Amino acid sequence: MIFDRTTESILRILQHDGRLSNAELAQRVGLSPSACLRRVRLLEEQGIIRGYRAVIDERSAHKLTTVIVQITLERLTDETLRRFEARIRECPDVRECYLMTGEADYLLHVAARDLADYERIHKEELSRLPGVVRIQSNFAIRAVVQRWISQDSP
Repeated sequence: MIFDRTTESILRILQHDGRLSNAELAQRVGLSPSACLRRVRLLEEQGIIRGYRAVIDERSAHKLTTVIVQITLERLTDETLRRFEARIRECPDVRECYLMTGEADYLLHVAARDLADYERIHKEELSRLPGVVRIQSNFAIRAVVQRWISQDSP
């Protein structure tokens, strides 16, 4: 696939509004509907567009609080990372997890109903993860910017 300004525009527009009709998308990027549909299908086939979904405001829908958690492991061996990552995938309250550079080894986005719920998550899930030596939790006051780009792993 050739990445030109039109392809970049298609991706940017679909990231903002994945429910846009092909006709409207084609008009916005200056292509015929058939040419636009061919590009979108090619982007889908190549795995560049990996899906479409509704983005739910958890704070409004479920009264959830965002907690950003930094995790430091005792060692950074392949085995330690593999064990940690296998277990973190099983934690239902962890919305996102990133392997990081810098002071913390992992950065987590955790959703909790309130402080008591986060205490449960901390005690029953996070502190029991293999290899963890440090957990630092930060509660989000409010979102300032949220761009909904898929971060699903391949």
